[in-house]
Parts: sequence; C-alpha cells; structure tokens
Amino acid sequence: MTRYRRRRTTNRLKVILTILILSLITTGVMIALSKMNNSGKLGSSKDSYAINTTAGNNQDVDKEPEPEPVADPMPTEITDQSKLKTSWTTESTFDGAKAFVEYAFDNVFKNGTKMQSWIFRNNTPLKEYTVKNKNKISFGSSDTYSDLEGITTFRGNNYRDNASYGTRTVSQKKLEIVWKKTGLGAISGEGSFWPGTGWTGQPLIVHWSEDVRKMMNINSDMKSKDLVEVIYPTLDGNIYFLDLETGKPTRNQIKIGYPIKGTGMIDPRGYPILYTGMGINDNGGKYSEYKYRIFNLLNQKEMYSIFGRDQVAFRGWGANDSSAILDKKTDTLLDCGENGLVYKVKMNTKFDKTAGTLSVAPQITKYRYRSPYNDEQGIENSPAVYKNYMYFCDNGGTLQCLDLNTMKPVWIFETGDDTDSSIVIEETKDGVFLYTANQVDKRGENGKNKFADCNIRKINAKTGELVWQKDYKCIYNYYINGGSLGTPVLGKDDISNMVIFNVCFTGSNTDGNMIALDKKTGEEIWNKKLTAYSWCSPVDFKSSDGKTYLVYTDYAGYMRLVDPMDGKTLDSVSLEGNVESSPAIYNDTIVVGSYAKKIFGIKVK
Repeated sequence: MTRYRRRRTTNRLKVILTILILSLITTGVMIALSKMNNSGKLGSSKDSYAINTTAGNNQDVDKEPEPEPVADPMPTEITDQSKLKTSWTTESTFDGAKAFVEYAFDNVFKNGTKMQSWIFRNNTPLKEYTVKNKNKISFGSSDTYSDLEGITTFRGNNYRDNASYGTRTVSQKKLEIVWKKTGLGAISGEGSFWPGTGWTGQPLIVHWSEDVRKMMNINSDMKSKDLVEVIYPTLDGNIYFLDLETGKPTRNQIKIGYPIKGTGMIDPRGYPILYTGMGINDNGGKYSEYKYRIFNLLNQKEMYSIFGRDQVAFRGWGANDSSAILDKKTDTLLDCGENGLVYKVKMNTKFDKTAGTLSVAPQITKYRYRSPYNDEQGIENSPAVYKNYMYFCDNGGTLQCLDLNTMKPVWIFETGDDTDSSIVIEETKDGVFLYTANQVDKRGENGKNKFADCNIRKINAKTGELVWQKDYKCIYNYYINGGSLGTPVLGKDDISNMVIFNVCFTGSNTDGNMIALDKKTGEEIWNKKLTAYSWCSPVDFKSSDGKTYLVYTDYAGYMRLVDPMDGKTLDSVSLEGNVESSPAIYNDTIVVGSYAKKIFGIKVK
C-alpha cells in the first residue's frame, strides 16, 4: 500500500510539474509576443512594452482605423473689387476681432527679449499644440532633400545652397545661347509694369521618371523621349512647360492671369505636383483673390489653394513670393506669406501610380507673431530648414528660428532692415551657421537716410549669436532697393573657404559689387565692381575637372561667367533686357528669363 501510494504521489507531482512547466512556457511565449514590434522582431523599449500591455487597450486588435483626412475648407472667393484692391503700403492692424490676445504665447528669449506668438489650426487659435511622433519633422542634410533629378525649389533644397544639378565639362569657358522661348507677355498692375520674368523668378528643372512622364498630359512627341522639363511661373501670369534640350513647349501653359514673381516648387518625392504663389493681384485694374496654388501635373488642374487674404493675418497684403519646401517623411508643406504668416500644411497626399490618380487633403496650421523690434509684417524670402528648425526673416528685419514641432520661436535676431535674400545654412564640424544680408529699405524711407549699410552676417544657427558682420555702404532708392537681394553662393570644394554676395547701389543707383568673404573671419577675399547691379542669386557649378565656376545676371541684361577664385569675368552673353531672375542649371544647360519677355537656354562650353 505504501509503495502504491508513493507511486501515486509521484505521478501526481509529475502531472503538477508538467502543468507548471507548460504554464511557464505559455506565459513566456505570450510575453514575448506582446513585445514584438511591427516588423516581427522583439521589442526592447519600455515604451513599446507599456503600449502593448495596457489593460483594455490592445493596440493591434482593437484600435479604430484613423478617419479619412478631410481638407480644410477654402474661403468663399469674393469678386467685390473694392474688397480685393489692397496695397503693400497699407499698415498692419493688431487689434479687433482677430487680435486673440488671450491666446498669445509670451516667449522670453535668453537675452531677455520678449515676443508674442500665436498658433492657429486653420482659423482657430490654440492654447496648446502637440504633434504625434510620426508627424514630427526632422529634415536631413541638403543632399537628401529631393528624390528627383533636377532643381525642385528655390536654391534646390532645405539649406538653400545649390541651384545647379548634374555634371558638365568646361573647356572653352564660354557661354552660348542655344534656344529662346519667345512670346512671353507683360501685365500692368500695382502702379508698375511686369514683363517676362522677375525676382526671384528661378525656373524649376525636373527629370521625370518614365512612369510618371507617361501618365502626364505631355505632348505626344515629348512623351517618348527621356524628358527633362523646365517649369517656369512668370510675370505675365502664365506657367510655361519647356523641353530643356530644345526650348519647345512640352504642354500647354497654365494661365493664372496675374503676375508670379517668386519661384515655384515641385514635390521632391517625384509626385507630379506643382506649388506656386502669386506676386500681384492686379491685372490692368482688375483684381482677384491672392492664392497659393497647388496643381495636379497629370492634368494641370488646380487641386487646392491657400488664400492670401487670411482672416487671422495682421497684414492684408496677400502676395506670396516665397518658395516653399516639403518634408517627404511627414508629407508637410512649409511656406511663408507676405501677410506675415507661416504655413505648416499636412498635405495628406495620395498618389496611386497604378490607378493614375492623385489627390491632396490639406490641413493647415498657422504661426503668427508680433516682433518687438517693429510692426512690419510680411515674409518674402524662402524658408531654410535644419532638422526641425526653420529660419526666415521679414520685412522689418526680424530674423527668427522657429521650432516646427512646437511652433514656437527659439530665438530672434534684429537685422536692422527688410531682408528678402534667403538665408543659407551651412553644417560643419564646428557647428551649424547661417549666412544672411539685408537691404537698404526701411532705414531710408521718408527721407530718413540717403545712405545706409548693407549688413552681411554669419550667425550661429542654434543660438542666434553673431559670429561676424561685414558692412557695405549703399544708396537708398525707393521701390528698387539697394543692399542685398540675391541669395549668396555658399562655397564648396575648391572654393569652400568663401561665401559670395551681390550688393546693389554701392556707388550709384545702377551699380553694385560682388564680394567674396572668408567664411571663418568675414574678411574680403576679393571685391568685384559691377557697372550694372544684380538682384539675381548667383549660381556656382563644378566642371568635371573639379574646378568651380559661377554665373550671375544683371540690370544691363547680361549673364556673366566668372571665376570665383578671383572674381574675374570669363565671358558674357546678352539676354536682351534687365534680368532680376535667378538662373538654374541642369548638367551643361543654364535656364533663366528676362524683362525681354523671353526665356533662354544657355550652354556652358
């Protein structure tokens, strides 16, 4: 009996032990499965474990699908000419229903300076602002900005440091015009005449992928070739589409009917989307809404518009000369308006190559501020971005660093005057730096000063501290400003020690200087006298032998080829009229338009 009972006891223990072991194994498997990440690998972070084991919150099984995004409604378009007629000289208003004083963020910076700012979700003011991790912006370096071959935005990327793409062999050191697109028009508006192409007026040059090219409404004779397309919004109110090789139209132009001064943007993911602003809303006394337009280039139809007449803006002038950029990872458009607002737009883009369909559902966040330095509103330069920090300067000279993930300013810097030249970012082993220069505008108006300095500066991008400053005396000229209007050349490779600026009206109201400064010290390397001033942004490009060259355009109507090592002119060609526009380069072909109502294709020989 005893042996029998022992045997029974032993079997019972074995069963119990077996059950315990199986339970432990099962528990271990369940814990392991709970830690698995989306790729099927074991997660190791505490956050991942907590998310997946929260009681009653099974993220993988019970999570509701996110609703289909809905585009923010566009304002009702008005046609009342008295309401549409505005002026860039009208002062901003800061009181009334749009003041939203109770929603202001009181920002205090390290130097004790204070500035109020606001955040709006479309037109609704927010008391707090947060973004999901998946929507947090962090741009890469400038060479990772675009997936497309070519120049897709002003100065090529988020650092605004390059408007040339590809390779070329420079042997003769000559320029040759190989085609001209004639027949551009002109528009009278806002008390002036707007012919051909203007400032900044840089063309976009895009080598489309074969599958996208075949989907678009390109002319049949162009669809079969390995097309590089020039896309050019112009002062005559049209957007032209040309073959880079021949200058012939690739498709019909898009007709807007009002001057476009600034540079457009092509979606850097290779999606067939064009973004472009509007410089003037007056065509011979007929006024329209200011719109920042988003076009589907499969069929050239307008998909959406952001209205410059914005009910939360302090300023009523709704033009848009800025060239936007787009964050590929978060599908976010970033743009600045002359109404004084910064736009952060979740595009919710859907591009189905198989079905040949394209759509957007823009959802708009706006940043507004009131500078402590002055009440000037409006941003004409194109924003530059390092990671999640955006840099821009306004008509009153307030340069600021904006954190795109909090929509709050990190620091501000007083430049002293209107700054339309876009900021250029340089990332080095010693830190991240900004190069910027202002113009002579506000300091001379109403007879205050006949002369004022153009201040060229290098600034620490992370702290806003001044590294060095170089000043050049300029003449004040109403309407056509002196100082720096062009974005500088940031030297690379064999000219990596220098940054090159154009400065206008240094001796008269028609001349200027091109100046190469040492990046580290700000001291002059060379100073070239220009008999005709230049509003354009000069472009550097490298030959196959490693030597860098530079081209720029000027008021006399010339494009000039320069050796940036010493500033000597190597060659020049006439573009038949004042050139305020900035060139773009693809391989050995330069494209730019002029007041002669023509677009030129120029070979570097």
